[in-house]
Amino acid sequence: MNQQERYTHPLTERYASPEMQRIFSPANRFGLWRRIWLALAEAQGELGLEIPNEALRQMREGLDDLDLERAAEFERRFRHDVMAHVHLFGEVAPAARGIIHLGATSAFIGDNTDLLIHREALRLLRARLVRSVRALADFARTHRELPTLGYTHFQPAQPTTVGKRATLWIQDLLLDIEEIDFRLETLRFRGVRGTTGTQASFLELFDGNHDKVEALDRRVGEKMGFRRTYGVTGQTYPRKVDAALLGTLAGIGASISRFGNDLRLLAHLREVEEPFEEEQIGSSAMPYKRNPMRAERMCALGRHAITLFQDPAMTAATQWLERTLDDSANRRVSIPDSYLTLDGALVLYENVASDLRVHPSQIRRNLQVHLPFMATETLLMQAVRRGGDRQELHERIRRHAHAAAAKMKEGLEADLVERIADDDAFKLTREEILEVMDPRRFVGRAPEQVDTFLKEWVTPVLDRLGDEADEAAAPPEIRV
Repeated sequence: MNQQERYTHPLTERYASPEMQRIFSPANRFGLWRRIWLALAEAQGELGLEIPNEALRQMREGLDDLDLERAAEFERRFRHDVMAHVHLFGEVAPAARGIIHLGATSAFIGDNTDLLIHREALRLLRARLVRSVRALADFARTHRELPTLGYTHFQPAQPTTVGKRATLWIQDLLLDIEEIDFRLETLRFRGVRGTTGTQASFLELFDGNHDKVEALDRRVGEKMGFRRTYGVTGQTYPRKVDAALLGTLAGIGASISRFGNDLRLLAHLREVEEPFEEEQIGSSAMPYKRNPMRAERMCALGRHAITLFQDPAMTAATQWLERTLDDSANRRVSIPDSYLTLDGALVLYENVASDLRVHPSQIRRNLQVHLPFMATETLLMQAVRRGGDRQELHERIRRHAHAAAAKMKEGLEADLVERIADDDAFKLTREEILEVMDPRRFVGRAPEQVDTFLKEWVTPVLDRLGDEADEAAAPPEIRV
């Protein structure tokens, strides 16, 4: 087929970063296979099996000498991917031909590699989360005091500040980082377990020495960077592990979607917008439009990550006894897609969070429309202190507020201030009423909450993970 006639995956063509694509690349996967085979051979030799030093030397030197076309030839012959690479590695390290994969099964190499890839991909996602937290923290700090109309049910509510609202987005990401930390801490190696998890082949190799078999399991895991292996397995590691990890990824998808949806609402209000390039076209038919394209894409990708969680959950629910193979094709698709999807979404997240456009004049305008209604409780208290009857004044404010709101719904300007000023029962002048309506009086401790949150919650995470995030997740170019 002509290359232009072949389907290409949007995740690799448009969204996922080179770093995440490398993690799921054939070169990385098959390179990890070889490293696991080397760890197995080393540990077997350390525990007394006849593993020639020359074999280990050749294996180490040939770890990255990968000819994938030759591997494909072997696979066409043997109809088995693992055995194809056993033979390929044997060509690269001929002295090790007879000991590569000794006592092991395909799940040993495939499952342990999957766990290594999970770990690497989780670390990259965590790095992207940290970078997004840093960008939002700068934004929250800058706008800690800027009053804005709060919303509940997307209906006007008590004012907050632009910076305080940003801390809500940050907190979602911090919870995601906590979740990844937990998953990384509790992730274990599948280990050296044999075809059905009984370690029978390794017990045979070590002449019935149970201690050496257990030591082999520990040593191979340690060589691959795992402190522990799963307590027992069938042929595979527990498929609930994939479900738990992709559940964590679905949670990140929810955080991304929440941020994207909030930005879409704020763009409609013309208060906060995502970056918009100088020559960017918002609509092919309506030249005036500035659609929140990046936020919409974030929502789309986040939603996809949420739905992908169903795959590993169903897989975990339908494992038969020691193993069935209906998980294989599904996992080849659902696990990489989950990570690649979130990687692309988090690249967008950092890009947007680093360059949010705030429009203070529009924010003030929207707030001023509704601020008289927010100030009614304060005005009620002042009028009572001047001798008014609380219950009577409450009823008068209620009627004035409903009448003013009715005018707004007809497209007219609300006149609540004038109605109260003209009502002799309140004994308040228009100037006194306007003095009460300083927006800063209605945001409570929002600025101080921003300061405390950044100091006590955000800074420790950035101090712990910031350098690692910078090394792991340089932002790629965004395709608009």
